[in-house]
Amino acid sequence: MFIDPNSDVPLYVQLRTQIMEAIVRGDLSLGDTLPSVRALAGDLSVNMHTVNKSYHELESKGIIEIVPKKGAMITVNKDKQITNNRLSALSTEFKPVVVEAMANGMNEEQLHELITTVIKNIKEA
Repeated sequence: MFIDPNSDVPLYVQLRTQIMEAIVRGDLSLGDTLPSVRALAGDLSVNMHTVNKSYHELESKGIIEIVPKKGAMITVNKDKQITNNRLSALSTEFKPVVVEAMANGMNEEQLHELITTVIKNIKEA
């Protein structure tokens, strides 16, 4: 994982996104354990609170489960079908991005192309 301290994207968001990308690529899968907060913070040279915040956000999204004294474990199975509740939540989270893109002049075709490009980049990373 690589954290860019000069990015406009908050560090915890970068970390959260990279963990989810690793799941999409198959680098992490159901049952895998993430490094401890302390270990990952040391490896990335970031504050432990940054890693902790990333882990808790992933837990709130149903991606991982944090078990005291055992650590954080991947609980999402990328091959299973998404629940209606999670689909609704994702739609709510995705809407502001779509609205911003359209407000900046993107049309539907460009949005489709952008999504396709993002998916391709995630899988090839």
